[in-house]
Amino acid sequence: MADAAYPPAPNNATGAIVLASGEVIWGRGFGAAGAAVGEICFNTSITGYQEIMTDPSYAGQIINFTFPHIGNVGTNAEDIEATNPHALGCIVREDVTNPSNYRNSGHFIQWMTANGRIGISGIDTRALTRRIREQGAPNGVIAHSPDGKFDIPALQAMAKSWPGLEGMDLAKPVTTLQSYDWADGLWTRANGYDANSAQATGPKVVAMDFGVKRNILRNLVAAGARVTVVPATASFEDIMAHNPDGLFLSNGPGDPAATGAYVVPVIQQWLETGKPLFGICLGHQMLGIAIGAETSKMHQGHRGANHPVKRLSDDRVEITSMNHGFAVDSTTLPKNARETHVSLFDGSNCGFELADKPAFSVQYHPEASPGPQDSHYLFEKFVGMMTGESVN
Repeated sequence: MADAAYPPAPNNATGAIVLASGEVIWGRGFGAAGAAVGEICFNTSITGYQEIMTDPSYAGQIINFTFPHIGNVGTNAEDIEATNPHALGCIVREDVTNPSNYRNSGHFIQWMTANGRIGISGIDTRALTRRIREQGAPNGVIAHSPDGKFDIPALQAMAKSWPGLEGMDLAKPVTTLQSYDWADGLWTRANGYDANSAQATGPKVVAMDFGVKRNILRNLVAAGARVTVVPATASFEDIMAHNPDGLFLSNGPGDPAATGAYVVPVIQQWLETGKPLFGICLGHQMLGIAIGAETSKMHQGHRGANHPVKRLSDDRVEITSMNHGFAVDSTTLPKNARETHVSLFDGSNCGFELADKPAFSVQYHPEASPGPQDSHYLFEKFVGMMTGESVN
């Protein structure tokens, strides 16, 4: 990336954002040195940056945080949604400060460096967010060179040649390679993540991992389920070998149509069993495709922990956590699908259920991490469908 023949960056900058349009935004690099290319999106959450960086749904993306102070609470080994970060890097307004939190075990900069992730501070994140809102999420490169030397033409070419997320299957790179049982329940201050004793006798759920967040699995266990996670590529026969009472379709990155090429037939076979099914985010989108609906790339996507969603059954408003760049087109839902939730920001579909099958899904993230817990009842609803207990 560095090129001795190229003049140093202005104002002693050590970080750069290079857009596919050729535009260069200078800043101060931190974390790992190098360059990474992906889609630049923005997230409006004011907490939970470590959970966001480790969310597999952010594979192939660079996060522009609208909250100016990132890193204040440091990092720890518990606030992660996957073993390793999946977001390529992050863009922040202010320099990362020293942590101030009783749970801190390491500086955010050190965590970024250890995990090979690039950060840039000193960026007008409000202006970048406005650009994304007006022009859509751009492809770009995030680069950090401690000596301030950059081969800008090469970075511009790198950004311009990246194909973008549309048509890209990213579930396979982030999914588990083998099946495993999950037993941890929700976090408590006294005990951390404890195994829920009720899960030993509850209904059996097979969770298809397209990039599942750990807190989803914790909520399933907390609701009373016994959980086995299987790879995204699991066949219908692989799933049925676990003798499940219900099937869960997880969140994940990439284009649902691309991942659906091999997952949709499995979903369709499952629906024929008449057993309960619950999907979140990418799982929601692929259930939509499985019943004949269409999905499309959104202009800017929804990413944050403060998204209002209306539940159509009673007009209740739930404040939700979201992270998606594709959406189900509600006008293409078949007659046997009832829309259950809509975004109050733009009216886009945020949930539906089938009238003739025990299956439902939501676009948002009811498990939060980070975010509000308004929608935790959906996990209880799913378990109730398997046990015969009604949950509103």
